[in-house]
Amino acid sequence: MRQLDGKQVTLKEGDLLRREQDNRVYMMKLENQYLLRNYLLEAGRISGRGIDLNAMGGWEDPSCQLRGHFLGHWLSAAAMHYHEVGDKELWARAYTIVEELEICQNDNGGKWVAPIPEKYLYWIGMGRNIWAPQYNMHKLFMGLVDVYKYMDIELALTVADKLADWFYEWSGTYSREEFDNILDVETGGMLEVWSDLLEITKDEKYRTLLERYYRGRLFEPLLEGKDVLTNMHANTTIPEILGCARAYEVTGEEKWYEIVKAYWNCAVTERGYFATGGQTQGEVWTPKQKLKARLGDKNQEHCTVYNMIRLADFLFRYSKDPKYMHYVEYNIQNGLLAQTYWRGDNWHGKPGTGLITYFLPMKAASYKDWAGEMDSFFCCHGTMIQSNAAWNRYAYYQDEKDLYVTMYINSEVNVDIDGICVKLIQQQDYMNGSWQKSSVNDAKQTVNDTASEYANKPDFRRYMFMVECEQETTFTLHLRVPDWITNASKVTVNGEEFVTTTDTDQFVDIARTWKKGDLVEITFPIGLRFVPLPDDETTGAFRYGADVLAGITEQERVLFLESEKPEDELSADTERQWGDFRTFYRTENQDPGISFTKLNAVGYEPYQIYFKVKPSAK
Repeated sequence: MRQLDGKQVTLKEGDLLRREQDNRVYMMKLENQYLLRNYLLEAGRISGRGIDLNAMGGWEDPSCQLRGHFLGHWLSAAAMHYHEVGDKELWARAYTIVEELEICQNDNGGKWVAPIPEKYLYWIGMGRNIWAPQYNMHKLFMGLVDVYKYMDIELALTVADKLADWFYEWSGTYSREEFDNILDVETGGMLEVWSDLLEITKDEKYRTLLERYYRGRLFEPLLEGKDVLTNMHANTTIPEILGCARAYEVTGEEKWYEIVKAYWNCAVTERGYFATGGQTQGEVWTPKQKLKARLGDKNQEHCTVYNMIRLADFLFRYSKDPKYMHYVEYNIQNGLLAQTYWRGDNWHGKPGTGLITYFLPMKAASYKDWAGEMDSFFCCHGTMIQSNAAWNRYAYYQDEKDLYVTMYINSEVNVDIDGICVKLIQQQDYMNGSWQKSSVNDAKQTVNDTASEYANKPDFRRYMFMVECEQETTFTLHLRVPDWITNASKVTVNGEEFVTTTDTDQFVDIARTWKKGDLVEITFPIGLRFVPLPDDETTGAFRYGADVLAGITEQERVLFLESEKPEDELSADTERQWGDFRTFYRTENQDPGISFTKLNAVGYEPYQIYFKVKPSAK
């Protein structure tokens, strides 16, 4: 089964399109000379005069050992966005950058092209502490491979292949034990790159590199069922497992797939995760099912969210188990959307925008720490531009005559089934009866029944799917039922009931011969749910559907309940504004009261996610 992306999927979702545009605008602000600065310095092509060394700070500062990593993220994001919309300006910039990298490579002797010196790699071989040079190098490899795959720039593959020759020669100078010691220093996604290049070039040197980069000290204990993750740095190992996933896809060797499944079992199934879907505190995995003591100010590193979504995507494609897409949905709504490109109302003079927050604090009365455009460039700054490059991913998958709908977003998808072009148009029915978006009254005010029929915010969501095809076509449409539903979901085909189900462990499968104009509607009951910590049932977070709610408060609060159900403490607040139903709640019995909003709508406000609940004293 393959994920559908690129030009096959046309995005219609307003906020996601806005985020893509904000991402592109930001990427275009970053000039080539600054993205390339550390590569030019390393190749001796600039002396430091005549270029603003402060233009990109943080991890891109020339004194940082991870300098230059961001360029690889930029190239990858540019390629992903081009693949979706065919942005020729981004293509031209990427091509110019690759040309400059080739010149740097030639000036460095024909193989090495990097923002750091080769000696960093030799130093880690000697046991010297250096900040993750292979993690750094992986970013460049990743960017070059994506530029080749999605932009069809052959020169990118040439540069990557020559650079790989350097790694092939260097890695071959060590014994197995010596190289295992090197692999204990963060390698990023080098396994994934070698797999990509093996598939593209068929060169056996990449198969050799796959075996050299097999990290037995991690993989073997995982296969034995040992917990090798508790209190270990999370984003060191996730990219290595993504490499195993890619190695399985390319080689078909079962050992790689078994490692991926063992990792997911250890990292997710047995360990558990926050109500957001995310994990980690201070960049390390929490103990299994013990989250209470890890509600801190450095939870849920953005990089881990992005990479674990990619891992869930792989496992879904090979298992077709909807649990992986449940996981993806929570992490998109409460991770990627909550930690990047925020827009909203200002708070006590703060701006109404936020770029990227490295962590998502879970500690009571926390703040999101938004980074600036030019002062950080940490790892999550890089995955930010990738995660927002093409939001048409993760929604649709195809396996021959089976079409899977996994995310519910306004969009269109085009597929080929037995040589027949089929278009599926997905649209949410907002049941609001109005399109007015602001005080500017420029929308038609046509009298309609919907406006009064749904006087209050409906307790369900409805999505419609219209089929367009050149001729009658037989295929199966699979619809994911989210695990946040509060009651039975209903599916109709051309107005007739097809199924009513509460089963979230499998898809609703509609197998039929489709014709142009066929209409499928699916309705999901939605409401509040209290999600307790696995190690303390009296402390939990509120979710509305997939969205975690945050209470806006400057100090930690305990909720005193009048009933046994914590959800009863919250009631709808300012649910309607102009043409939109909104997700706002307030407490009923607290003094002072607490307002709740979606976590991904929080900007600079102090907030609390997890609340202790106690019976009210009577």
